Amino acid sequence: MENQSNQYYPGQSGSFNNTPVPQNLPNANLILVLGILSILFCWWHFVSIAGIALGLLALVLAHRETNRYQAYPDTYTISSLNNVRTGRTCALIGLTISIIVFAFVMLLIFGVIVTLPFWGMIQSP
Repeated sequence: MENQSNQYYPGQSGSFNNTPVPQNLPNANLILVLGILSILFCWWHFVSIAGIALGLLALVLAHRETNRYQAYPDTYTISSLNNVRTGRTCALIGLTISIIVFAFVMLLIFGVIVTLPFWGMIQSP
């Protein structure tokens, strides 16, 4: 494996720099996309299950990437950490709304099933 501390960085007029160039967190953009998708999928009845799954996945990945950033803050860019934080916030919003919508749909279906035996008692005038 090549020693990364002796890499040449453009714009330094031939000198070597011992500090690594910060890079993006590996899953920062994925977390942002999953968080946004969890908000998009939270509004549709049974598709809200996908919002729950995407929100949970984004939260797990965001936790792992936040720990990675805290372990090596000089290695990663702050903009990728901001993407992780934004994705985590979107995932929390999407997960909360998905759970509420899914619970409402389940209660609605349960109410319809429970009242099915009484539907025959309704007589039109």
